[in-house]
Amino acid sequence: MPLSLNAGSVLDIQQNPMVLIDHEYRIMAANRAYRDAYGVHADEVVGKCCHEISHHSPVPCHKRGEDCPHQAVFNTGEAHEVRHIHYDHQNHAEHVRIRGHAIKDQEGNTYLGEEIIRLPHQEEEITCGELRMVGRSPAFMRCLHHIEMAGRTDASILLFGESGVGKELAAGAVHQFSARANGPFITVDCASLPETLFESEILGHERGAFTGCLGRKRGLYEMAHGGTLFLDEVGELPLAMQAKFLRVLETGSFRRLGGAETLHADVRVVAATNRNLLEMTAQRAFREDLYYRLAAITIDLPPLRERREDIAGIAEVLLERIGKSWGGSWSLSKDAEIRLGAYDFPGNVRELRNMLQKAAALADGPIIQLRHLDSGVSRNAALPAAERSARSETGKTGQHPDNLDELLRRYQGNRRRVADALGVSERTVYRWLQRAPAE
Repeated sequence: MPLSLNAGSVLDIQQNPMVLIDHEYRIMAANRAYRDAYGVHADEVVGKCCHEISHHSPVPCHKRGEDCPHQAVFNTGEAHEVRHIHYDHQNHAEHVRIRGHAIKDQEGNTYLGEEIIRLPHQEEEITCGELRMVGRSPAFMRCLHHIEMAGRTDASILLFGESGVGKELAAGAVHQFSARANGPFITVDCASLPETLFESEILGHERGAFTGCLGRKRGLYEMAHGGTLFLDEVGELPLAMQAKFLRVLETGSFRRLGGAETLHADVRVVAATNRNLLEMTAQRAFREDLYYRLAAITIDLPPLRERREDIAGIAEVLLERIGKSWGGSWSLSKDAEIRLGAYDFPGNVRELRNMLQKAAALADGPIIQLRHLDSGVSRNAALPAAERSARSETGKTGQHPDNLDELLRRYQGNRRRVADALGVSERTVYRWLQRAPAE
């Protein structure tokens, strides 16, 4: 269908790669920057669906659980920005930031103008010490986008998440995305900080401030000047400590214990908890004014069971770290990888790490087999009920299972994992998807 606007000239004004997409997901035009960046000719992409080109998927990204700019722009008419994984013509995956805009032609028809901002490699992996924050699942990409956007501000951030989801890594990512990235990143473990040492540890002390105090000490808040102070498990702070810390956060001013001089530090605060702080405020176990001071921006970190296709990649990073510490090298067998992907991991990444350490210790070679995993994971009973039922029914009939859509959502459109769960080939799943009516 020809456009009423000169799509090529309009898009070529843009310096970033950009494509024009209609309401049926078809690419109507691609600018010169896009063709140069991805090494393609216009006739290789025009007329094809955007999800086939960018995601190498037969279904739109919103059907795979992703935040879809196409859906957002055509439903609301408002601009929308997300972080996605895109594939180039050589099937290489890369992190990109997508800015979607509504564009109208001279006849009033609406199109999606999708600007693609290719991110440098260092933004694809967020590091904190020896650990890396990795993943490609829609839940992870959505969370990483929120972290990046929040990091650009200087507001206080409160991270919510179950135990073991990697809250310190997320706080480190906020720091890296911020203008304070070159400043210090200081962590305070609120759960292990005795009330009697609060002022000394956080605010510092002067010589002679208490018995046995022989010299001046800078506190953690002062040491974080120009950077980020991360309050881990902030819900564990006793009320008396909360009151003292609130005054510091509100003004940035403080005095060292035993000191008379008022000092000032420029500090950005990121806090994290696995507790419901609003319920705690209702029970008067957490100060409401401190909660709102910390929660200028809130971010929920997804548990591992909501990003199952990331498990294999996280396991690879953890095994690499174990190998460096233990002087060995381990990888997962196919069966072990599938079972780990089916397990719910109530302890999240921390539980996965402990499980892999045990498995590496038990393995009689460089490959971790299914039998080396904890019994709760290695048994077929560990598979979610929906998968066991689907596998059984598919084995009987060989037909399209009724809960294919449910499994696609569970695995965020990863056809290989859906095929493994159903006990069929990936090609079979692809054929089912091709036959399914488009929404």
